Amino acid sequence: MINNAIKTDNEGFMLYPEEWNEDIALSIAEDLDLEMNDQRWEIVRIIRAHYEDRQSVPEARTLLKELRERHGKAVATRKYVYDLFPYGYGQQACKIAGMRKPLKLMLDV
Repeated sequence: MINNAIKTDNEGFMLYPEEWNEDIALSIAEDLDLEMNDQRWEIVRIIRAHYEDRQSVPEARTLLKELRERHGKAVATRKYVYDLFPYGYGQQACKIAGMRKPLKLMLDV
């Protein structure tokens, strides 16, 4: 369970992404019944890097472009992301990465 000192909205999205760390990510993932593996961590770290550079959540197409550059077309698919985050990129990956709730969950792939 997420530490009570971490401020979240009513859906469990962090209100202050700068307070995020990997221990918090593990706690959120556990709450979502997701075991963090290398593939999930990679996506979370892509989200975090984008946030650190631009102070915004990357849209799914931005994530897919990054995956395509790293691994080729076979990995850069909506199916790949949904296999890792079955309830969606915005609902699970962004939450684990400590993002605020996206204004539009159109971030989902």
